[in-house]
Amino acid sequence: MTESRFHPERLLVAGVLLLLVWLPLPLGSNRDWSAAFLILSTCALAAGWALLRFHQKASPSTSLRKAMLPLALLGATQVWVLIQWLTGISQDVGSTFRYLLMGIAYSLLYLLVVDLFRTRRRLSILLGVLVASGVFQAFYGTIMTLTGIEWLLLEEKSFHISHATGTFVNRNHLAGYLELTLGCGIGLLLALRGEGRFRWAAVFDTLIGPKMRLRLGLVIMVIALVMSHSRMGNTAFFSSLLIIGGLFVLIDRQNRLRNGLILASILLIDILVISQYFGLDQLRERIVNTRMAEVVVDGQVVERANEFRGIVFADAWPLALDRPLVGQGAGSFEAVFPAHAGLDVPLHYDHAHNDFLQFLIEYGALGSLPLVAFVILSFGLAIRAMLERKSLYRSGLGFGMALAILSLMIHSFTDFNLQIPSNAATFVVVCAVALLANYHRVGAGRRGEPSVGFRRDPARRDEAIAEELRTPVRELVSADGNHPAR
Repeated sequence: MTESRFHPERLLVAGVLLLLVWLPLPLGSNRDWSAAFLILSTCALAAGWALLRFHQKASPSTSLRKAMLPLALLGATQVWVLIQWLTGISQDVGSTFRYLLMGIAYSLLYLLVVDLFRTRRRLSILLGVLVASGVFQAFYGTIMTLTGIEWLLLEEKSFHISHATGTFVNRNHLAGYLELTLGCGIGLLLALRGEGRFRWAAVFDTLIGPKMRLRLGLVIMVIALVMSHSRMGNTAFFSSLLIIGGLFVLIDRQNRLRNGLILASILLIDILVISQYFGLDQLRERIVNTRMAEVVVDGQVVERANEFRGIVFADAWPLALDRPLVGQGAGSFEAVFPAHAGLDVPLHYDHAHNDFLQFLIEYGALGSLPLVAFVILSFGLAIRAMLERKSLYRSGLGFGMALAILSLMIHSFTDFNLQIPSNAATFVVVCAVALLANYHRVGAGRRGEPSVGFRRDPARRDEAIAEELRTPVRELVSADGNHPAR
């Protein structure tokens, strides 16, 4: 039975999409009031979802059943943070309580995405909205930098002048957000590849045809990534693209030439041609001039260090060794680090600029290991979908999510994107999409579940797919009828 036009579940879907677009706007939601809004909104949406499911009295969807293990891993970490807060383990009880609420919000967001976006139609819309949000951030940041206006959304910029930051304070956080949305965009572009024999016309149609709006969005995001001048952001994204792209081209022999040309266009056109006009030389110069230590000649300091993250890492490492099992308490880094910072650390550090080290310091092994397992599981699900040969859509999504996850993990060695609510929430959504790439449904029966007739009658399945292609997502990405039928 087809869903009613005003079905309550559609309101929940719209609420999640609006929340995802909103999160980056108020400085990445990295303020108390915007973080509180994220918590309250997610809890309200989850409460509405629970009431709806209770009223329907229906069995859990396939995607929700498959999400039990990832949800259990996320839940295990929140239980440990609760123990830190209640038992006095935490060195900063207030921050630990805040991190507990944020962790619960992220877990509920994962739950909402895996169940509400269980069909291909909704999954495509979700990815399209994330891409649109990334394009807005990229365009806004680029325009602000090129015009010299240098404003955030509602206030003038004080830091990272002449670097693209979007509506984020820190250029590295814009870079981290773009890494995730670029993964979504590239995954969607590959998911919409045409089937059948290789034709040059199909390749050019993908690059400059009706899908050009999506392709143009990728170009804008790459330009903003370069203009952010984030060293590790660019290094992480393009190295991940080479790694995952090389693996993708090698394993899919049937579509090797088509896939290789699409990925080569992203690398060659975006980096070597377009980015030359938008700050690629400045990025290269910033990477080359990075100095981790002072340059001393004949006992005289001729060049001082301009990068202190290595020093911060060395000073913060003893904090991890002090309580390797239980940690210092979630969110407590800013409270405990000043006592261990040396005189050669000239700035105030509220984060370790290394997410892995900060999680180990704050959560300890007991709280960090479930998160590590969650990320590894999500990356494995993305790779599994990418290896799917019977569905171009699933393999394309798997590629995009594997790219996004790997890129942000590499970036996390030198930055703290996972401490920024908008980026952490978007990363959780990417991990949910990695699961949905394997377990989403093409045709919708009751509550979005596949009807038996679709499995037994391919013609009915194809008719359902054709109906899905007449949705708003077609307007968004301009699919040209070559949407895969699996």
